[in-house]
Amino acid sequence: MDSITEYKILSKLPTFTIEDVKQLTKTQKAAYILLNVLIEKGLIEKIRRNLYSAVNLITNKVVASKYQIACGTNDNVYISHHTALEYDGVANKIKNIVYISSNKRFRDFEFEGLYYKYILSKTSCGIITPSNDEGIRVTDMERTIIDSIKDFEKIGGLKELMNCLLKIDFLDEEKLRTYLEAYNIQMVYQKTGFLLSKYNDRLQLSRSFFDFCKGNIGKSKRYLSGDAKVGGNYDSDWRLVVPEGLFVR
Repeated sequence: MDSITEYKILSKLPTFTIEDVKQLTKTQKAAYILLNVLIEKGLIEKIRRNLYSAVNLITNKVVASKYQIACGTNDNVYISHHTALEYDGVANKIKNIVYISSNKRFRDFEFEGLYYKYILSKTSCGIITPSNDEGIRVTDMERTIIDSIKDFEKIGGLKELMNCLLKIDFLDEEKLRTYLEAYNIQMVYQKTGFLLSKYNDRLQLSRSFFDFCKGNIGKSKRYLSGDAKVGGNYDSDWRLVVPEGLFVR
């Protein structure tokens, strides 16, 4: 096969590795030679160590989306947090950071102006593979919301999370319970119960769900966010100090 034929085959894959190229060339040495030829011709780009994507000859950008690049990092990763909110169309802002979760650590990397950031995950539940997008693994909406509440000070802030919650009309409370129990962190129960109660006119979560959250918050008073430590207001229902004027528009 000539290099153009091999490029056409590889361009059908969102991302690929040296093992994929070896399926065409039969040997590792020939695979690296082919890769170098295609890179020199501008037909493929190296994204990071052992991760490549073909170049769209019309746009001169790789064919892989940022979500496919994130999930191509290894077989265990998936997009999460604010990036999952973007993927689901409820994010208020599009960030230049792509959040990737996995139970196996890997190094952050940059590609085409985007920073791919790793967040350790201690649970593997709530990960789906959308049928309409090849090569993508993403947290479902309920897992995304619990992750985002748990980590909002790391991934965009409370205001951005609240703007995202305004766009959500339904959450499966059984799934929410499952993911809360998977983390089993008192502060996450507190923050989840408090925040979702403020949007329950839309979400219509049951009273038993909020009772479930309250039954797991413990007796400690905590801060919803760092900026609540100065001039915050105390919510006795959830034993949370929240920033003053948080829900004032």
